[in-house]
This record gives sequence, C-alpha cells and structure tokens, in this order.
Amino acid sequence: MKAIAVHPGKAGSVHLAALPRPRVDEVPDGRGVLVRVLKVGIDATDKEINEAKYGAAPPGYDFLVLGHESFGIVEEVGARVSHVRPGDYVAATVRRPGSSIYDQIGTSDMTSEETYYERGINLLHGFLTEHYVDDAEFIVRMPPGLAHLHVLAEPMSVAAKAVQQAYEVQRRLKVWRPRIAYVLGAGQIGLLSTLILRLRGLDVYTLARSRAPSRNAEIAEGYGATYVSTSDTPLSDLARRVGKADLIIDATGSSAVAFSAMSVLGHNGVLVWTSITGGREHIQVPADQVNLDWVLGNKLLLGSVNGNREHFEMGIRDLAVGEVTYPGVTQRILTNPVEGLENYAEAIRLLVEERAALKVYVDVASG
Repeated sequence: MKAIAVHPGKAGSVHLAALPRPRVDEVPDGRGVLVRVLKVGIDATDKEINEAKYGAAPPGYDFLVLGHESFGIVEEVGARVSHVRPGDYVAATVRRPGSSIYDQIGTSDMTSEETYYERGINLLHGFLTEHYVDDAEFIVRMPPGLAHLHVLAEPMSVAAKAVQQAYEVQRRLKVWRPRIAYVLGAGQIGLLSTLILRLRGLDVYTLARSRAPSRNAEIAEGYGATYVSTSDTPLSDLARRVGKADLIIDATGSSAVAFSAMSVLGHNGVLVWTSITGGREHIQVPADQVNLDWVLGNKLLLGSVNGNREHFEMGIRDLAVGEVTYPGVTQRILTNPVEGLENYAEAIRLLVEERAALKVYVDVASG
C-alpha cells in the first residue's frame, strides 16, 4: 500500500513509502472502522515536518506517513460500530489520547502530558495512504451534501474550537456579547474562522498582507466580512477607525503579528492564538503598557490547538449552515488538487512555491 512519508529530522526527505493494508480487526472489541482514503489536505504543518522542524516516527518505523486532513469512505466496520456504516463519507480526528485525565474523558486535544500523539504529525502515521483503520471513537461522519468540501473538515474543527473556547471561557463575565472581531490571516483557518464568526453575527474584519483583489479577499467578503490589507491599513489604524476588537483570532503563523494584536484588543476581550510559529524570531513588545492595559481591561490570551470529536461535529454543522447562508463561497478555498500519491513532489512544491495555493490537497482515489 502506497503512502507519502518523511524521515523525521531529515530535511527534504519526503518520499513514497509502503505500508501493509490494514484490517478492521486491528482495533479490538469490534470498534474498528476501515476507510478507503479519497482525499487528504496538506498544509504548512506537512511542509514544516518535511523541513525537519518537528515530527516523530511511530515506534518501529524510521518514517512518518504525512497527512492529517482526511476524507474517505467507509469500507468495513467492526461489530460494535453503529454511528457509521459502509458507504458513509467520513473524516478522522487527529490527536489520540495519552494517559492524562483529559485524554481519558475524550479531550485529548487538551492533554496535560508533554508527549502527544497526532496522526501524521507525531508518533502516529497520517492519512496520506490508500487505506487506514481507526477506532470508531475518532471517526466522524460527513453528510453526502458536504462531500465537495471534503478535506476542510479538519481545519474547520480547529477554527470551531478556537471560537467555541473563546465563548466558553467568557462565561466568567456572565454576559458577553462581542460585536467586533478581527481575524488575523486569510489562509484556510482565518477564512473558516471568518465564516464561523459571521454565522454568529459579528462584524468581522479579516486582515492579511496581500492587497485586494485576490481570491482570499473575495472569500472573506463573500462571507460578509470586511477584508483589510495590512500593507495599507496597519492594525492600529483599523482599531482607531472601527474600534478595538472584542475577539481576535490569530491565524498568521507570525509571532510579531500575534503579539502586536495585544494592543488592539478591547476591554473584556479575548485574543486566541491558533498558529505555531516554529521559529526563533525576537521582537520588542511594549510590555509595561500591555501589562497595564490587560490587567485593568480584564483581557484574556488563549492558546488553542487541534480539535476533538466535538469540534469536528461542530465545524461540520457550521459548514452546512455556511453552504446555505453563503452558497458556493467555502468551496473556493479548495484551490490546488494534486492527482495521486505518486505526485508527492508536486504537492510539496505547491506548498513551498505557490503563494496563491490557498488549499492544496491530494486526490488519492475517486469514490
């Protein structure tokens, strides 16, 4: 069985590997689900693992199969599986549980352990292969009517968690009715966060460096948001013009932007960091002013990574509502299909070289 893999720790090692075809009975207690992979999204995480910035192979292997944004069709289920059946379209969650209390109650995305297990990222093979098998707990059904959005289920779960966590933690205020939101970054996470916030009725400003017209700007505006190029309008100028944000989602991958956002958050606001920078950049921060503003303003900084089953289901529901509310907009995120696992070099090239490649995905099989 073919798979796209890397040798973790060795830069530029992406290659075509071989795995045995999995069996549904590899998962005990009749809980196995065998899935034929149809499409797999790839993103900056896969690029950075290939650059040897992080990632680890599963025990017993010297390679790691990439791919954490999965979409497939169920071929076989174990005797105790009831929520999916052969022929269903499905996605799979990414994080797998360790032994902490958070892992054991279904929130492995909130693990308290230093070692974490993520398919296609750390210590577990990913989905860029022909078949995979997993426990039914981690398999999420996708409605046939959303099959055209396929690999967006996983990034949508990340955006859904970021927004849900902000609202959850703001229960501390008893009454919190955010009006203005800034979304920093107009990649897939930023655009999907824009969708979710617009569905909640917020006045959303989606910011990125590139100037309109662009596909990213058109998608943001298609959701009813205001697209802002920071090349023309710095964050501080936007805040002076429209007011500070009640909620900020940072999805830029830039630590400089992430920290600069602290100065444009309003009283009782939440800043959510979703991106991992993975670099060694040093910047100057007006620490005294930030400290004063944040203490007196009851402001909150929240880190949010990954998503559990609840967030996948939440995100899929929002994708469905988004299709009704803003028909045809979300599909425009899916820009660059790559045909077949054998074309792994082209998939990586698109991630590295093509700035307009908003969403790269591999067409593994038809179905």
